[in-house]
Amino acid sequence: MAHDAGTDTPAATGGEGVRRRDFINIAAVSAAGVGGLAVVYPLVSQMSASADVLAESSTEVDLSQVEPGQAIKAIFRKQPLFVRNLTPAEIAEANKVDVATLRDPQTLAERTKEGHENWLITMGVCTHLGCVPSGVAEGEVKGEFGGYFCPCHGSHYDVAARIRKGPAPKNLVVPDYEFTSDTVVKIG
Repeated sequence: MAHDAGTDTPAATGGEGVRRRDFINIAAVSAAGVGGLAVVYPLVSQMSASADVLAESSTEVDLSQVEPGQAIKAIFRKQPLFVRNLTPAEIAEANKVDVATLRDPQTLAERTKEGHENWLITMGVCTHLGCVPSGVAEGEVKGEFGGYFCPCHGSHYDVAARIRKGPAPKNLVVPDYEFTSDTVVKIG
């Protein structure tokens, strides 16, 4: 079998030529992958939270100065946060409510932490249209049920911050939180 000088020899096409072609394909795909990562990484990383947002992702609140029956307002993620130290009478009043009659049925125990049932921590944003309810500061209107009252559209919340009357569809939201000590709570 005669071969021209310009044609491949059987040894060249069957052995080493295929290996070189495979190497070039692998190198090209690898280079494309690295190039693709170089383009995608900045796009994805720019979507992560900035330093100021990460700094506000959690808030610590000192509870040592909050007397029973008193509520305070703090800020969490640029929104008001209500922290209320419930009295034994307020706890008993909240526990007397038939949960089945509530629009958004939740017990007080479901809205507080075990061992800290007297501490009710909620977002201070009405679930109707986002107004800030009153009832935190001394002398503010607390509504018909002694909790919070939204002056924008007349939603009334009880001492467990559960919706009882008005257009709000849900209870005030309880954020994720944990007690880091008996007097400090970390929200977020």
